[in-house]
Amino acid sequence: MALKCVAIDDEPLALELIKNYVSRFPGLQLVQVFEDALSGAEYLKQNPVDLLFVDVNMPDISGVELVRSLVNSPMIIFTTAYRNYAFESYELQAVDYLLKPIDFNRFTAAVEKAVDFHKYKNATPENNSDESIYVYSEYKMIKILLRDIEYIESMGDYLKIYLSNTDKPVLTLMTMKKVLEKLPEDQFARVHRSFIVALTRIKSIHNRKVNLTNAELPIGDAYSGFINQQKGI
Repeated sequence: MALKCVAIDDEPLALELIKNYVSRFPGLQLVQVFEDALSGAEYLKQNPVDLLFVDVNMPDISGVELVRSLVNSPMIIFTTAYRNYAFESYELQAVDYLLKPIDFNRFTAAVEKAVDFHKYKNATPENNSDESIYVYSEYKMIKILLRDIEYIESMGDYLKIYLSNTDKPVLTLMTMKKVLEKLPEDQFARVHRSFIVALTRIKSIHNRKVNLTNAELPIGDAYSGFINQQKGI
């Protein structure tokens, strides 16, 4: 089933470009376009859609204000000529943030991300063989395969997610509690107030330390029971 989309932009040429781009995707259905942000906001309150393309700078209300006003927000792709709104797109957990003039290849990448995220949100455990989580990093949503995670480190309000396939950790604004809700209990465990480890990455446990493929982490006093649970390693 095609994703229902709405586009809101006070520039007619920008709307025409989005209509042209969307028409190239059989998996998208553009149900309405609006040059008036207030009319678009009113429509969205009465008609649920899957994906919203919305300009940030508009005369009545900004795209950011519009999205904040929605009780049930669809997936969001912001469009704008200004880079300085990137943080707002991050705060509102937008799927992506496209700078005008919008390149078709860049538009395609944003749409594919939205389609992928929609499948992820609506997947059941039985048909979700590609286990993954989505996090927001560097002002965009990214997909992380669970099998690539080695460990996660808490840095105050942020997390560093260390992956086996890159030397650069993913930095995301998220709490340990929130990420644990996303992770399957049979694959990950908290071993310290600052660390979560992937159980398949554990090589050994010795002297209250857990040795992973590429790191050695302490086991906190409050998590000493983890040692007994892993005696089979």
